[in-house]
Amino acid sequence: MLYQVQFTVPAQAGQDVSEELAAFMSERTGAGWEEEETSTGLRCRVFFETPDKAALVAKQARERWAQSEPEISEQEPENWALAWKDFFVPVACGERFEVLPPWLKDSGSPQLTPIVIEPKMAFGTGHHATTSLCLAALSDLFGNAASSKGCFLDLGTGSGILSIALAMLGHHGKGLDIDPEAIACARENAEANKVAAPIDFAVGSLELLEEKEQFDIVVANILSGPLIEMAPRLRRAVRSGGSLILSGILGEQAQFVINAYKACGLGEPELRPEDEWVALVWAEV
Repeated sequence: MLYQVQFTVPAQAGQDVSEELAAFMSERTGAGWEEEETSTGLRCRVFFETPDKAALVAKQARERWAQSEPEISEQEPENWALAWKDFFVPVACGERFEVLPPWLKDSGSPQLTPIVIEPKMAFGTGHHATTSLCLAALSDLFGNAASSKGCFLDLGTGSGILSIALAMLGHHGKGLDIDPEAIACARENAEANKVAAPIDFAVGSLELLEEKEQFDIVVANILSGPLIEMAPRLRRAVRSGGSLILSGILGEQAQFVINAYKACGLGEPELRPEDEWVALVWAEV
């Protein structure tokens, strides 16, 4: 059983409430959410797998927006899965990758490398800007078949999509996530894409790393707050000459994240914006 939370962020004269909603939801779900403009404001619909999580987010929405009128309803998982087919279309990410669902795996572009992702509650189908920005950056940095191969860390792996892309480019490494269901989903997706062998998925975060363990590529698609808190350890995790890609960052939060990593000795990153989101890319640290 899935639990749907629906509420409406009231319209505010002269203000774009979409960024406010994005900041609120990105801290509470890794599965994405649906937005719809209405005459009274911006309606949000999101699914959770436990009633406690749904109730908590409904309560927090009511506290944040007194007139939001949150509602919780139950929905059968198979209905949710079928609903994906109404709007899940192939999405090109950069000049190398195309993300497809299993039922469209044979209809992709012959010029792009297909990544087949089973739509589930784990975040990372490529449709969200935070994921597509990372895929495009990986495509640009490592899409050349002649580039050297190395080891990677994918922090907050979700569906495993970024680990899968890196494995397809010839790299090997670790995909970590604090959500056990996300790791189970990531392993399934890696198997489906025939790249399970070079990826070590595990439940957890930076505490799973050895103190001096380093990687040629570190990608972290999480949230601004954790990225700032983790800055010293994430910086140490990048081998000299390696690459660092950070995502899950709202544009208004980007400078705070940049400042945290500059304090750890990094220079200015390349900023890659899409909608209200930004990815930060250090091609060589």
